[in-house]
Amino acid sequence: MSQQYTVNVTNNSTIFGSFCIYQSLPDISNPNIMSLAWLTKAAFPGTLLSFTWGIDYSFVWDDSGPLDVGSVFTASQSVPCDPSGNNNITLMYSNGAYNFTGLNNGGRNGTLFITGHESINPVNSAAVGIAMSGAGTFVQPAQPNMDLVFSVTPTYWITYGNYIPGQVIQISDISNAQQLTFPMGSYELDVTLQRNNSWVVASNS
Repeated sequence: MSQQYTVNVTNNSTIFGSFCIYQSLPDISNPNIMSLAWLTKAAFPGTLLSFTWGIDYSFVWDDSGPLDVGSVFTASQSVPCDPSGNNNITLMYSNGAYNFTGLNNGGRNGTLFITGHESINPVNSAAVGIAMSGAGTFVQPAQPNMDLVFSVTPTYWITYGNYIPGQVIQISDISNAQQLTFPMGSYELDVTLQRNNSWVVASNS
């Protein structure tokens, strides 16, 4: 099992809502990559909750239709992968259904990439992406005869509002996000949303 990370969250605000942890990439050069509400939990004022995850990656796809901000990505298939090992897979369309096939080490160490088979319809096709600890983090529309590359050096953020797992979010529109940084050798953070909706973050080493 991979190293586990934990974020303990206290809701000292005055409103009910959902805490959402999401990820951002240091350099998103592809505007088609969409971020998802990765881990979410609802919380009443005065309550404490925890998020725990490991650095375990998988490939995912969904064919529920075009994705836009607010729509929800629900994985139809999930295949474990490794940025330094089996980091490439092909999505194909056969007999009226999508399927991942051919997991392999495709080089490009430190990345994950999905090859779109020529059988994929380039219009209103499936969405493909990566997940961490079993939940989707980044997706983009599948395309035939293309490699869709995902970086694996994310930054963690937490926000508060109305979120559900897998929801497509527009990071630039989030005004109350707090970056979550784990100090060297620490794998647990205590986070408090205060009455004035500001954040306090402390390492629990």
